[in-house]
Amino acid sequence: MKPIRLLDLGLVPPIRSQTIYHAVGHAMAADTPDTIILVAPDRPYVCIGYHQDLEREVDLDYCRAHGLPVTRREVGGGAVYLDEGQLFVQWAFHRSALPTSLEERFELYIRPLVETYQALGIAAYHRPVNDIHVAGKKIGGTGAAQMGDAEVLVGSLMFTFDKATMARVLKVSSEKMRDKIFESLEQYMTTMAEQLPALPDRATVRDLYLAKTAAALGREIVPGEPTAAELALAAELDERFVSDEWLYQKGNLRRAGVKIHEDVHVAEGAFKAPGGLIRATLRLRGGRIDDLELAGDFTLFPASAVADLQAAALGAELTREALTDRFAAAYRERAIEAPGVTPEHLAEAVLAANRAA
Repeated sequence: MKPIRLLDLGLVPPIRSQTIYHAVGHAMAADTPDTIILVAPDRPYVCIGYHQDLEREVDLDYCRAHGLPVTRREVGGGAVYLDEGQLFVQWAFHRSALPTSLEERFELYIRPLVETYQALGIAAYHRPVNDIHVAGKKIGGTGAAQMGDAEVLVGSLMFTFDKATMARVLKVSSEKMRDKIFESLEQYMTTMAEQLPALPDRATVRDLYLAKTAAALGREIVPGEPTAAELALAAELDERFVSDEWLYQKGNLRRAGVKIHEDVHVAEGAFKAPGGLIRATLRLRGGRIDDLELAGDFTLFPASAVADLQAAALGAELTREALTDRFAAAYRERAIEAPGVTPEHLAEAVLAANRAA
């Protein structure tokens, strides 16, 4: 097989640490090499998952006051504070170069990350579907998306992590809740700095990772440069990813100012599935779903999957059986992949919203 192109970009502006892999993925053509990008932001920022509602997940006033840029990625998962304490590892590969199922793609992507930690003396292991743990503590999560003709997988090698700021940038119901989040991060998240007597040199970690990746894939990895087309697209995405249109695209149902009367009301609820938190906001009319919005930190393929599932629920009765049948049909018809999120889980989120009405 052809060699894999390595784009080792060092420190870049926060937005470019996200837009570069989107640009490589969306610009991928038949002759584009499979690509691995290594990059880190030169200053802190906050990034939310593709399916999340910005105003619900992030304390925007705090971010503005502390000069923290906020962006949205096209990859699922949750809101996260990021800085140069992490080395981002981003794959943009042709679909034919990776396993067919999403679970198998995660396993292949995570393997060299785990083996890198192990070579450093950290007893890391893959915790399915897409996390890396050490003695029950998380040392990294991963995400995936389809971008044009590319399959994209992203994650990081965790040198350090600012847990206090992570807890602070999230929007929570009370300071007591914020304290509990920080306590949980302290208890259940870890880094190389916490696991090793001294932080390893970044070049050493990079070289270890590349060697483990080449072995896992059975392919040579060679240094390269972004193309002019990729850089041009990245520049376009730099502007798009900080635009209000992109950042505030979720939450339209709640902000629409729907007129409510005795037969119409809006409700919201949530359900924690193995694959992530599912938030459901629905408008009910005559006891049936008149409108539905799904959000959360889950992963769904293809990109249109959320819209397809929302449309499938329209007119449905508010029963577990009816909702599950509607969502299951959409899974089959649209070939939806959603690790850890089943039609039953989606039905539970909608029912939770109805119970809260």
